[in-house]
Amino acid sequence: MKDLIYMNKKFLTLSTAAIAMAIALAGCGSGPGSGTTTTGTDSGSASATASAPSGSATAAAEHNAADTMFAQMMIPHHTQAVEMSDMMLAKKDIPAKVTALAQKIKAAQAPEIETMSGWLRSWNEPSEAASGHDMSTHGPAMGGMMSDDDMKKLGAAQGTEAAKLFLTQMTAHHQGAIMMAKGEKTGGQNADAVALAKAIAAAQQKEIQEMKDLLATL
Repeated sequence: MKDLIYMNKKFLTLSTAAIAMAIALAGCGSGPGSGTTTTGTDSGSASATASAPSGSATAAAEHNAADTMFAQMMIPHHTQAVEMSDMMLAKKDIPAKVTALAQKIKAAQAPEIETMSGWLRSWNEPSEAASGHDMSTHGPAMGGMMSDDDMKKLGAAQGTEAAKLFLTQMTAHHQGAIMMAKGEKTGGQNADAVALAKAIAAAQQKEIQEMKDLLATL
């Protein structure tokens, strides 16, 4: 009986000591700057943030001046092609194959405008080239752009005359785009931009032949 009493007292003493120690440890962990688990997590996040480059820095490192110029110049070039196509789609008495071509050009180039605009944003580059560039006389970089007078003529033309003018103008427009694409394929660094340049050159070369064939039938 005495042994049992002695054991119970010993157990209570040990339990009390364990509880007191747990409280003490909890009090230390709740103080400012303490908390091993939290500190470890924070330092791990800070280390990861410091070691990983930011999204904009990574994007900036993945392109060069040729990529920027390609996007900045091809966007207004494509925009004009879409505008020309819209003009044709709004006209009456246009041959069905010419209307279908205008629809195809618009369907292909409008999404590419959005893609290239997104690249420029991700590269932290301006959406437009430096001011002072005359888009219709910018040499190889902007070949094939229609002047204001050219666009007015297309807008005023009707029927077969409009179809012939559209095909003639768009052929020159495509040739300019192919020149720009070749420049990107040669000097570009960004893999996506170079791939798009190759796709543009291939698709528009086929459309040039298609337009020449259509002109022969009008």
